[in-house]
Amino acid sequence: MKTLKQTMLLVLIGLLGISLNACKTKKKVVWPDPPAKQAKPAPVEEKPAPEPEPEKPAPAPAPEKPNYDFRNVQFEFNSDVLKTASFAVLDQVAREMKKDPDVKFLIKGHSSVEGSASHNQSLSLDRANSVRTYLINAGVSGADLEVKGYGATQPVASNSTEAGRALNRRVEFERLK
Repeated sequence: MKTLKQTMLLVLIGLLGISLNACKTKKKVVWPDPPAKQAKPAPVEEKPAPEPEPEKPAPAPAPEKPNYDFRNVQFEFNSDVLKTASFAVLDQVAREMKKDPDVKFLIKGHSSVEGSASHNQSLSLDRANSVRTYLINAGVSGADLEVKGYGATQPVASNSTEAGRALNRRVEFERLK
C-alpha cells in the first residue's frame, strides 16, 4: 500500500510538471517590417474657417436680497446654552448675514424677571455671546456683530406667567447698517 501511494504521488507530480510546461505561452519572434516609403499626398488648398462670433456673456444674476426678518432665539430658564431647536434659526440667520458682508448687527440678549437684576444682566449678555459665537463658527465675521445685554428691562410678554417668562428669555437681532 505504501509503495502504491508513493507511485501515485510521483505520477501526479510528473503530470503536474508536464501540464505546467504545456500552459506556458509560446512567444513568436516577429521581425518588424522595414518602414515603407510613403508617397507625399498632393497639397490641398485649405479655406480658412469663418471666425465664430464672440458670445456675449450672460448677465450675472442679481444677488439675492437678504431677508433680515429673523426670529428670536429662545433659551431655557437660567441658561445661556442654545436649544437644539435654535440651530436651524441660527443657520438661516448666518446664511442671510453672509449675503451682505457690509451689514452690521446688534445681538440683543434678554432674560425673564426671576433672579437679581445683576444676574439677569449677566445672563442676557452671556446669551447674546452664545449666539455670536455660533454665528462666528458658521462663517459670519465677528467684526460685524456687536452684543448687548438688557437683562429683564425689555420684556415682550408678561412676567406673571411661565409662558410669558419663557418668551422673555430670548436673543433678538437688530440691523445697524
